[in-house]
Amino acid sequence: MEHYLREIEGKQVHDPIFIEQTKKSSSSRCEYVDGPVIVGAGPSGLAAAACLREKGVPCVVLERSNCIASLWQLKTYDRLRLHLPKQFCELPFMGFPSDFPAYPIKQQFIKYLEDYAGKFDIRPRFNETVSSAGYDSTLGFWRVKSVGLKGETEYVCRWLVVATGENAEPVVPRIEGMEEFRGPIKHTSLYKSGEEFRLKKVLVVGCGNSGMEVCLDLCNYEAKPSIVVRDTVHVLPREMLGKSTFGLSMWLLKWLPMRLVDRFLLIVSWLMLGDTARFGLDRPGLGPLELKNLSGKTPVLDVGTLAKIKSGNIKVFPGIRRLKRHTVEFVNGKIENFDAIILATGYRSNVPSWLKEGQMFSENDGFPRKAFPNGWKGECGLYAVGFTKRGLLGASMDAKRIADDIERGWKVEEKLNRAYAASSLLP
Repeated sequence: MEHYLREIEGKQVHDPIFIEQTKKSSSSRCEYVDGPVIVGAGPSGLAAAACLREKGVPCVVLERSNCIASLWQLKTYDRLRLHLPKQFCELPFMGFPSDFPAYPIKQQFIKYLEDYAGKFDIRPRFNETVSSAGYDSTLGFWRVKSVGLKGETEYVCRWLVVATGENAEPVVPRIEGMEEFRGPIKHTSLYKSGEEFRLKKVLVVGCGNSGMEVCLDLCNYEAKPSIVVRDTVHVLPREMLGKSTFGLSMWLLKWLPMRLVDRFLLIVSWLMLGDTARFGLDRPGLGPLELKNLSGKTPVLDVGTLAKIKSGNIKVFPGIRRLKRHTVEFVNGKIENFDAIILATGYRSNVPSWLKEGQMFSENDGFPRKAFPNGWKGECGLYAVGFTKRGLLGASMDAKRIADDIERGWKVEEKLNRAYAASSLLP
C-alpha cells in the first residue's frame, strides 16, 4: 500500500489548502495506517482490536482519554458493578477469572479489560482526540484528524471503525431555574459516592439503573434521597427462580415467543416485588423485552432500591416544573426543599460531531440508521461497534463480524501490495 501513501503525499504537495495548514502548524503530520483505525478504547474498541489481532490484521486505536475504558475508570460511581452476570459480559476469546463473583465490581471489570488489552497486545494511542474523519473518494481512503499532546496528526487508512459507543457524552437537560438553584447540580458522571451528601436531601433525576442505584448508595450514607420518575419504567428483580433474570429470559426465548416470555417476567415480578405502580413506578404498556427490542430502553434490575422506596426512605416525585433557590417545584404542584441534585439522565453518542458522513449514522442520535443486527457495516470501509443497545454481548458480536469483513479486504490488499512490490523490481 506504500504506493497509495506516495500518491497522497504527492497530491498534498500541490494542495494549496494543505500547504496553508502546514504553514500554520509545524506540528501537524500525516501518517499512513497499514490497517484500520479504531476510534475509542472502551470495551467495544478493545474487542474489535482483539478480533483483528487474531486474524493478523494490524490496527491503530485512538483514545481521547489517558486510559482504556475511560467511562468506567473516570466517570462511574464507586459501588457500580456489572448489572448482568459475567458470562454475558465477556469480550471475544477471553473469559472472566473463575474467582470473580457472578456480578463483578467496577475494579474487577477494569482489571479484566486491562488484562484483555495486555493479552492481545493492544496499545492505544492515548490523549488523541479525533476532531474529524471523512472519506476521500478521490484516493479511496479515510482521513482521520486527531489532536494530541504533540499537535495534530492526520491518519490515512483504508478502514475506519467507530467505537466511541452509545455513552460518549453525558446528557444534561435544561431545567427552568437551574441558574437560580443554590445547591450543587451534577451529572452521575461526576458522582463517586454518597459520602459528600451525608445527611443531605438529594434529588436524583432519572429512574434507570444508574438513578436507582445512586439512590440506594445515598441511603447507605444516611442521605435523604428522592427520585424523579418522569416516565413509565419496568422494574424486575435481578434474579428469578435462582437464576439471573437476563439469563432466564435468553433461555426462555429459545422456546417461547417474546410476548409469552414478557408475560412470564411480569407475573414473577409481581409475585416478588408487588405492584410497583402503588409506589409511583407505573409500568409501560409493552413488556420489558419487547420495549427493549423496539426502543432500546433497558428495564431496571432491582438491587434493593425498591425496598427503600416501599419503606419511605426514598421518595418518588413526578417531573420537575422549575427550580428555585433552595426548592424544586414539581409538575403536580408540590414544592420540596433539596440540598443537591444529581442528574442520572444518561449519555449520548458524539459521532455526528466528528464523523463527516451522512449515510450510515443518523445526525439526530448518532446511532447507525440500520437496526441491529445490521448496523455494524457502512460504505467505503466504515464500521460501527458498540451501538447495538445490547451491551457487551452485542458489541462482541459486531466486533467479530467487523474483523471477518476487514480480513477479506485485507487479504486482497496484501495481494495487490505483493504484486506492486514485484513489478517495481522489474527492469
